[in-house]
Amino acid sequence: MKTIEKLKQPSPLKPGDKVTVIAPSGPLKEFESFDKGIKIWKEKGYQVELGSNWNSRHRYLAGSDYSRREALAKAWCDEETKAIMCVRGGYGGARLLTDWDWKISTKDPKWLIGFSDVTSLLWSLAKEGISSLHAPVLITMATEPDWSLKRLFDIIEGKNNLPPLQGKGWGGGKANGILLAGNLSVATHLLSTPIQPSLDGVILAFEDVSEAPYRIDRYLTQWRMLGAFQQVKGIALGRFSRWDCKCNSMGWNVEDVLKDCLGDLGIPIVSDLPFGHDGENAALVVGSRVELDGDNGLLTIDT
Repeated sequence: MKTIEKLKQPSPLKPGDKVTVIAPSGPLKEFESFDKGIKIWKEKGYQVELGSNWNSRHRYLAGSDYSRREALAKAWCDEETKAIMCVRGGYGGARLLTDWDWKISTKDPKWLIGFSDVTSLLWSLAKEGISSLHAPVLITMATEPDWSLKRLFDIIEGKNNLPPLQGKGWGGGKANGILLAGNLSVATHLLSTPIQPSLDGVILAFEDVSEAPYRIDRYLTQWRMLGAFQQVKGIALGRFSRWDCKCNSMGWNVEDVLKDCLGDLGIPIVSDLPFGHDGENAALVVGSRVELDGDNGLLTIDT
């Protein structure tokens, strides 16, 4: 695949703009958190409109594929909508991308905001040369510290000079590249599909939740077997939470597995960065140019 350059970023938002809420994956269960998330947007001065499927349910999905795809299409093509906020993750985002074309709208692109299962949509946009925001979903916004919310709104409002994120450096020096952030398990299932963006010259940023060490091993082994890390410039690792299941890991934890599967790649790696499930989830601009400093443990984003 062709090396991707810095992607086109949507226009900055300003208070008074309309934000449309959709549920592209799993159904809403956390109504109190949902209301708190909407309150945050409104207190920032934004209009919030609920998409047609925000409270739909079809088994483990937030409505049928048709209804979820229709809600996404309506929000994406709505001239007044300036950002699309995803209710939650779960499962189902990738199901929307069969025969999907982001070019259905002739208007300028808008910010699509979410993480976890929303990774499929974020990476699909990257394949089309459009930036998006790997950031809290609506139901997790109220659990974010003030600095994290400020970072999210600073990005979508076009404010520059974001502070770098501090993690634990594994060495390897510095590398610059285009950031592809996402959930490891979802991203692994996009490999070698038409949705996968080019990995040439990118900095990967991964997080995950409820995945036992052997499953993390399985995902990373898949990347290695496909040779998918060969053109990657660096890897930023966020939080891998709730991994301690009842399975027998023979004394290995997730950090052990990450080091075993990634430690010999010879590229800068930084772990313990503040993004992912079950804690602070710093917004990351998918498609921005970044610097990863493997010696000092820094991820610096140039929005």
